[in-house]
Amino acid sequence: MVRVSRNGGRVGRPRRADRMDVMVQSFERKQSVAIVGGGPGGYEAALSAAQLGADVTLVERAGVGGSAVITDVVPSKTLIATADAAVAIRNASSLGVQLFAKDDRGKPLTPEVAINLAAVNQRLLSLARQQSDDMRSSLLEAGVRIISGHGRLDGSGAVVVSTEAGGTDFDRVEAETLVVSVGASPRELASAKPDGERILTWTQLYNMKSVPSHLIVVGSGVTGAEFASAYMNLGAKVTLVSSRDQVLPGEDQDAAAVLERVFQRGGMTLLAKARAESVVNTGDGVVVTLADGQTIEGSHCLMAVGSIPNTAGLGLEQAGVQMTASGHIRVNRVARTSVPNIYAAGDCTNFFPLASVASMQGRQAIFHALGDIVIPLETRRITANIFTAPEIATVGFSEQDVTEGRIAGVVRKLPLSANPRAKMQGITDGFVKLIARKGSGTVMGGVIVGPKASELIYPIAIAVERRLTVDQVARVFAVYPSLTSSITDAARAMHIVDRDDPGED
Repeated sequence: MVRVSRNGGRVGRPRRADRMDVMVQSFERKQSVAIVGGGPGGYEAALSAAQLGADVTLVERAGVGGSAVITDVVPSKTLIATADAAVAIRNASSLGVQLFAKDDRGKPLTPEVAINLAAVNQRLLSLARQQSDDMRSSLLEAGVRIISGHGRLDGSGAVVVSTEAGGTDFDRVEAETLVVSVGASPRELASAKPDGERILTWTQLYNMKSVPSHLIVVGSGVTGAEFASAYMNLGAKVTLVSSRDQVLPGEDQDAAAVLERVFQRGGMTLLAKARAESVVNTGDGVVVTLADGQTIEGSHCLMAVGSIPNTAGLGLEQAGVQMTASGHIRVNRVARTSVPNIYAAGDCTNFFPLASVASMQGRQAIFHALGDIVIPLETRRITANIFTAPEIATVGFSEQDVTEGRIAGVVRKLPLSANPRAKMQGITDGFVKLIARKGSGTVMGGVIVGPKASELIYPIAIAVERRLTVDQVARVFAVYPSLTSSITDAARAMHIVDRDDPGED
């Protein structure tokens, strides 16, 4: 090879070191990543990609954080926190705390807990927006380019962004790796069309100015149970319509039974094996008609009948991405779709619909795409929580897995009412349940029902993840008195599973 100098003179071949510098520079090119949807999955994918040095573009139409932050998880759990505070005030008298006011004559008045729902909703929406802004700032500081608009795939190598759905003004972002994290929306029934005034989805509840006098909740899954619990504790009359024979179908039966007792004790009406056929806004209330012809009158109706993925019109099928019949994106355990460079995370996939799972999927997708260490997700190690009062937290295999023979396990349940700390705090409902493999004593799962179960489940989740035995869990010092001591007590009581069953040959 011959180089020509600037003055036209001939020069010799470049030195080997110079040639190597040119070769290195030619390979120093950032990987490009485009992400559609800025919910938990998209947010974590963008941060992870930026951390690994990629050129990252995030497309989001509603705001960073997506519906999980703006209209779902953050506002709903903030509402539930207010309901928990109301319950704590009402139950304070059982702990010896007396609340009273005096009239003009100095005579004590009967105290009442009043809920300013307009102020509550204003606070929770403000917190949601603040959280979204904080997440946006974190992405910008990491060097992520954020485009506001509707994104759709243009084949397997680009994303087209329009300012409005179906708009003509657009940007085109080419990228080597695409991540779709567009979430899901409340499912709507034609015979119970939400109107935002009396017939509501869970995204529309925050427009109410006062606690509904009678809230009818259709659907007894996680969303329905959480809002039924919250509004009951905020002082509303609540009727819960369940098409199944118990609330929270598919969850631990003991946990569901505890929750039903708490609901009924609080005055909630539970209608089991009842299917809502239609809901009508009468102007000053609603009428819910059930399949058997029975009608229920209330002030408002919350439709909590599931969700549908926001995957329509995204160009997924045209890009070759395999979908389920319900419109969910098929992904494997590292969030990869049927197209090698396209990944998906969150509620739009056929995986576990949890914000924490979406976040993990977002990280997994990027780690896998950019060559970092990745450990495939296992559904049996996912921790889930239902924010009712009491909370219900689960991880790993269930008692039903044991009874139906899917694992050879041993189950141990201890009521929280026997826990010293629970007695001090006036806690009467709930339990700790451990599931261990028979013979080895390896912790395979657990259930906690009680206050702050979302926090208490963590040590069990670690035991499941790290395959600890019940003896190893029992040897960990738990503070006395504490609710966590019930976990070590349950583990200690299962010591026999580390030995052969004396009744077996």
